[in-house]
Amino acid sequence: MTSRLTRKDVELDKKQPLYEGFLSVYKYKLKHRLFQGGWSQPIERELMERGHAVVVIPYDPVRDELVVLEQFRVGALDDPNGPWLFEFVAGMFDAGESAEEVATRELKEEAGLEAKQLIYATSYYSSPGGTDEKLTIYIAEVDSSLAAGFGGLEEEDEDIKVHVLPRPEVIGMLEREEINNAASVIGLQWLLLHRNSVFKNKLSL
Repeated sequence: MTSRLTRKDVELDKKQPLYEGFLSVYKYKLKHRLFQGGWSQPIERELMERGHAVVVIPYDPVRDELVVLEQFRVGALDDPNGPWLFEFVAGMFDAGESAEEVATRELKEEAGLEAKQLIYATSYYSSPGGTDEKLTIYIAEVDSSLAAGFGGLEEEDEDIKVHVLPRPEVIGMLEREEINNAASVIGLQWLLLHRNSVFKNKLSL
């Protein structure tokens, strides 16, 4: 395989703000090197600068239970099953925070839990054709019996119902598309693929 193109192979001519708020949108004018040589024509693209986030899948290997959150999401307003989605712990970076610090903070705020250990799973861009958002996923080993009934911060307009569910039940929710947002699906599938190797000495019989 030949060497890959990098950020140095992009020339940014202009970045124009279109809207700045909770979500900010900018228009970029740029050109980039082509695989077969030379440069592209000037390209204009709108980009939503969402920022980066962390997702945490709380799992109790002794009880074989997952801690699942239920909360309102405006993007699912017209979903046939309603805009309250089943998800896992998640949150955005505050200034100067590491991914592990975000995971620890959000796990406490949203589910009332502390991790016995945090296991890095994977990271990915959610939709790089239109947003810069990158998500990092961790598996948190927890004691599910300590989960709060409700979570979230009032000042952030969070209203979260916390469910503690057996793993087979959560797998059923995944198969029935009751868990249907990308971060939760990817994180849960990673856990199911790696559960036996990661928790081999802690799984209940």
